[in-house]
Amino acid sequence: MAELSSADHSANPPRVTIPRSYNAAHDLIERNLRAGRGDRLAFIDDRGSYSYAELARRVNRFASSLAGLGLRPEDRVLLCMLDTIDWPVAFLGAIKAGVVPVAVNTLLKPQDYEYMLRDSRARVLFVSQALLPGFEGLATKVPTLERTIVSAAPAHAGSDDFAALLASGRDDFEPADTVADEPCFWLYSSGSTGAPKGTVHVHASLVQTAELFARPVIGIRESDIVFSAAKLFFAYGLGNGLTFPMSVGATAVLMAERPTPEAVFLRLIGAAPEAQAQLRLRPTVHYGVPTLFASMLASPAFPAREQLGLRVATSAGEALPARVGATFTERTGVEILDGIGSTEMLHVFLSNRAGEVRYGTTGKPVPGYALRLVGEDGHEVDVGEVGDLYISGPSAAAMYWNQREKTRQTFQGEWTRSGDKYVRDADGYYTYAGRSDDMLKVSGQYVSPFEVESAIASHPAVLEAAVVGAADDDRLIKPKAYVVLKEAGKASPALAEELRAYVKDRLAPFKYPRWIEFVEELPKTATGKIQRFKLRG
Repeated sequence: MAELSSADHSANPPRVTIPRSYNAAHDLIERNLRAGRGDRLAFIDDRGSYSYAELARRVNRFASSLAGLGLRPEDRVLLCMLDTIDWPVAFLGAIKAGVVPVAVNTLLKPQDYEYMLRDSRARVLFVSQALLPGFEGLATKVPTLERTIVSAAPAHAGSDDFAALLASGRDDFEPADTVADEPCFWLYSSGSTGAPKGTVHVHASLVQTAELFARPVIGIRESDIVFSAAKLFFAYGLGNGLTFPMSVGATAVLMAERPTPEAVFLRLIGAAPEAQAQLRLRPTVHYGVPTLFASMLASPAFPAREQLGLRVATSAGEALPARVGATFTERTGVEILDGIGSTEMLHVFLSNRAGEVRYGTTGKPVPGYALRLVGEDGHEVDVGEVGDLYISGPSAAAMYWNQREKTRQTFQGEWTRSGDKYVRDADGYYTYAGRSDDMLKVSGQYVSPFEVESAIASHPAVLEAAVVGAADDDRLIKPKAYVVLKEAGKASPALAEELRAYVKDRLAPFKYPRWIEFVEELPKTATGKIQRFKLRG
């Protein structure tokens, strides 16, 4: 079990000592059972509530059943599941058995899932029934995929493959003999060409994020009830909704449906799901993203201050507009601690702090992490100058799977290159200054302009296209496409709408261009490369 060597998080960067022999799932569960929190609620989903003792039983049943599927330690399994109790059971159960779960985005297309199955060589797929159409036909296309286990949750309890698998397991299970530095789980991170990268994290990483960010910055405690609009398959959501509450014995509210403002409001006032409403539990910690906060504030259904039980909120994924943060605080009395993390660093490493929030900035380095801003000459820049952000910290991923060159570009010794540009002021606050490449951050998720351009260009009316980021009314970045048609006279609002729908059918829904502008030609270099910086202006 991990232990802090110092209890003072504010004066000195905390150090987390983790023994060589260490299993992350065993630690997160057993620390709560040993502390006498077996009867305390661990999770509430759309179907029911589950104590830490019940979670431990389900995890053991899952872990012990994997051998019956022919799985051995270090084998990989793919998790594409909605946020129900089955997600943490599968994730933690695999880890406890030494099997490596590969958690993937539930919003992707079949071609994305086929790539990830082939790349990871996952032998078993665990998938929610509602997401099963995205994997149709892949069992015959991917030779390494041997089994598919379907979870019907939250629709039907006890009538699916997942429930049957649990029924075949044992209530007791000794954790696999894993070490702190061996691969524990994967998350996929988008690349500059749109091809996902399997980001490999080790067993020690999960608890590091809890001890370095959740405790000292959020101040998470056993009495908290947490709700994360960001899903568990995101690095951000994984910490928010699983690692952080489990590190202290808090309770997490899970939501399977899409995080619309109305669905989020019901969770925040303790009115949904049914189990949460019966318990009348209102979250004290809310984890969101800028796009959601802006949508919440624009909704006429925004709850009255007295309906909320929040003490703190956090935001990550993209820069939080100052106006959105200030308005939220004005209406709720609660600060949003805006920060930045990444799939590569697993969670937030730069954040605002309670009582010291400066909206419009991303705050200061999280204790235990070091940051530097590097100029084009390779040297650190001065205060007030823009530089590429590099991070040093114990939760950095080990590598990108089967992508040695990209691994070397990103993980440079103790430093991880973020791909973001920042500027630091004299008080030590960091402010976002854009991406170092052409990638866009949309609703907290990376979007490759190349991927969107390729989708648009495949339309029979299109000659070529260029995609850049543009700010909406809330100053949040969304894709904008400049399109050259084969026949310029065919440009029309109807064709623009047709192209938007065309892209939606081919890519994940958050990637489609919100605006389409028809142009006669695109700005290019002498060698024919598109000059996107001219379009951004």
